[in-house]
Amino acid sequence: MFLEFWIPALGLLVAVAVVLLRAFQVPPEDQDPSAADQRVYRDQLNEVDRDIAKGSVSAEEGERLRAEVARRLLETNRTQQAQPTQTSSSGPVPYVLTLALLAAGLGSYYFYLGAPGYPDLPLSERLARAADFYNTRPTQDQAEAAIGPEGTLPTDPAELALLTQLRTAVASRPSDLEGHQLLAKTEAGLGNLSGARAAYQQVVALLGDKATAEDHAQLAEVMIAAAGGQVTPQAEAELVATLNADPRNGVARYYSGLMLAQVGRPDKAFALWRPLLEESGPDAPWYTAIRDQIEGLAAAAGVNYTLPAAEGDGAKGPDAAAVQAAGEMTAQERQDMIKGMVGGLEQRLLADGGSPEDWAKLVTSLGVLGETDRAKTALEAGRKALAGDEAALGILNAAAGPAP
Repeated sequence: MFLEFWIPALGLLVAVAVVLLRAFQVPPEDQDPSAADQRVYRDQLNEVDRDIAKGSVSAEEGERLRAEVARRLLETNRTQQAQPTQTSSSGPVPYVLTLALLAAGLGSYYFYLGAPGYPDLPLSERLARAADFYNTRPTQDQAEAAIGPEGTLPTDPAELALLTQLRTAVASRPSDLEGHQLLAKTEAGLGNLSGARAAYQQVVALLGDKATAEDHAQLAEVMIAAAGGQVTPQAEAELVATLNADPRNGVARYYSGLMLAQVGRPDKAFALWRPLLEESGPDAPWYTAIRDQIEGLAAAAGVNYTLPAAEGDGAKGPDAAAVQAAGEMTAQERQDMIKGMVGGLEQRLLADGGSPEDWAKLVTSLGVLGETDRAKTALEAGRKALAGDEAALGILNAAAGPAP
């Protein structure tokens, strides 16, 4: 493919150079206006002689015309002789150098902007590849198996015994909703994301038609975290369920866009993320993650997009990293992105406070990420911020489960 492109390109360059060099090498007489005038006057003298011979003009009139043309011819001769002789000793060298510099500049620009050695990738083929990526995504079990075991067991023997008892009790009572809810929060707090996912999955199954958009969104988040940031088909199904119940759900809209970026559809991902970003404030947990990626996503989609100034500071946010396709992100990069989302929410709540739902979201998310100490700190800060409001504390405590 390399030779298939460069051989025709070099041949075309040589052909253009030959044409330009021939144009530069104009004969000297063609460059002198006086020489052209002299040819015209000589032609006019010959024409007068032919007219006299044919009798078109009288001999007297012909002589008068010959005298006038001859006068003009002599005048151009004197003008030409009075001008300094213009000679060029440089030959074609300056033109060759100019063409060489032009070719070098264009080649450098292509190496900077283009992709040497890569074949053409028409839209139809890109769409076909995106469809293939979408259809061949790893399942939830495959993604979790690739990551391996996660989480840590309690070091305190009493706590370990309680965890073992909880797991055993829940396993023996598969329809115990409260038991699975408690187990899900406990496993998440330990960083056992696969165990938390399984427990949350059972919670949603037991709730059935009573499962809310938030229930499905929470399960989707845990599944994505357990899969190392990949949006598996099973997680996508929970996102769809979330949006069916609440089309405005920001979590589901964010992760749906992430899934589209991962399978090579930055155009559709951008179409989801741009309105979500414009509708959201800096306190939204997905706000920072989208701002960090959307310019690169737009570039990959072929959209001319400039990130608006961040709300509250009048300054543009950090430049987006060059993202050719979110699917090229490693599992660690995806995990870092999710942590960045949670970190933005944590920073805002610890600095300025927020609603009980936001505090509950932070505590749950930190637990899912296995950040037990940070979850405890957030829970204590939330309880302090919401002190005196029993309803708000009830929301926070319900999300946190038993006090850490």
